[in-house]
Amino acid sequence: MVTIAKFCPDIKVHVVDINPKQIARWNSDKLPIYEPGLDEAVKEVRGKNLFFSTKIDEAICECEIIFVSVNTPTKTYGVGAGRAADLKNWELAARNIAKVANGPKIIVEKSTLPVRTAHSMRKVLMANDRNISFEVLSNPEFLAEGTAMDDLAKPDRVLIGGLTTKEGQKAVRKLCDVYEHWVPKENVITTNLWSSELSKLVANAFLAQRISSINSISELCEATGADVQEVSRAIGKDTRIGKRFLNASVGFGGSCFQKDILNLVYLCESFGLREVAEYWDQVVKINDHQKLRFARKMIRSMFNTISGKKIVLFGFAFKKDTGDTRETASVYVAKHLLAERAKVSIYDPKVEEEQIKEDFEYYEALTPGCEFKECVTIETDPYAAVKDAHAIAIMTEWDEFKDYDYKKMFDSMAKPAFIFDGRLILDHKKLLKVGFEVYAIGKPYGVKYQNMDDLKSD
Repeated sequence: MVTIAKFCPDIKVHVVDINPKQIARWNSDKLPIYEPGLDEAVKEVRGKNLFFSTKIDEAICECEIIFVSVNTPTKTYGVGAGRAADLKNWELAARNIAKVANGPKIIVEKSTLPVRTAHSMRKVLMANDRNISFEVLSNPEFLAEGTAMDDLAKPDRVLIGGLTTKEGQKAVRKLCDVYEHWVPKENVITTNLWSSELSKLVANAFLAQRISSINSISELCEATGADVQEVSRAIGKDTRIGKRFLNASVGFGGSCFQKDILNLVYLCESFGLREVAEYWDQVVKINDHQKLRFARKMIRSMFNTISGKKIVLFGFAFKKDTGDTRETASVYVAKHLLAERAKVSIYDPKVEEEQIKEDFEYYEALTPGCEFKECVTIETDPYAAVKDAHAIAIMTEWDEFKDYDYKKMFDSMAKPAFIFDGRLILDHKKLLKVGFEVYAIGKPYGVKYQNMDDLKSD
């Protein structure tokens, strides 16, 4: 919405929410989320043609096009629990729009939704008793957190799906006109509703699949003596494959990948496509396995006991340049470490302490009977965090982690001091010279056979 306001000064944009605290933060100097470039963009248009408020009904009446961007988490109850999307918020929003709308409206799905959700929502909207007509469009977002503002300003494509009826195509054209203020026409793709809804799920599934694929190879590299970064570089040179999303890591996180794959799995199961469902489910299983084996590698490397040992996690956001912690690998690795009675210390340059505490509660990461303050500490200084620590684990690829004085850190740590690089961003040769015991995802450190000549000694 900020980007639309920025590039469409002739369009008035209202962002409304039922949470007054959130709206207050959007109207303040400290926005509720961190995203490079967002703060500057909001300040540029806020109060001019971009307005934040809790006046939902007034905005519904005033606006011709209504974007619905409510949360659609994975269900935790009932049929489809653990896989299907929870559409409660979407239906509540649709019912409220139908109740208060004062004339025809174009309703735009921004939330990631299962295929044919638009059909259900249209039925809810059209059930109003005032004969008000609604057109429902699908307009999924393909941005990446950390580069969202650039992605929105220069998108690879804008996808708009609508009904093939005359009125449906008229609504599609109106939304196309909004985006064509700054997006070249050839980059605005129009499809039917169902293709648009499915494309979003499939796009995230394909991206996550690449991450799980290279992560599965990282384990094979560690076993054989190959280097996953060399393998990634070699296959990425193939133009049919490309180099993006081939960086091995401790695992993917964020609000979309896992949720959307599970949604896709449930969709396939609902249509009886068992083999297809099993295929995509494996992407999530590999991701879970990667986080678990990273934690187990830490435990094995530290003499199979970490009880009472202080382990520092550098990074809690699921990726750099964002404060988003949803499905972050850090909380899952911390859960495994705490189960072994380790003492966990966390430093992240952008994530607030309160958010970390909420995540430990939400993901049930604390060992039963253990209070947060007894086993987890949040630090605001990375050098203070590592004092007397037995190990450091790189969990997020923040650029600042590359520039620390690791010799200074090493000197303040318990010995032997370990570093576990879950993001492959550190200079491992330098760390070894300092004295660290080093483990990194997909690297052949500690493998018996480093090259073919080693075989001759057997």
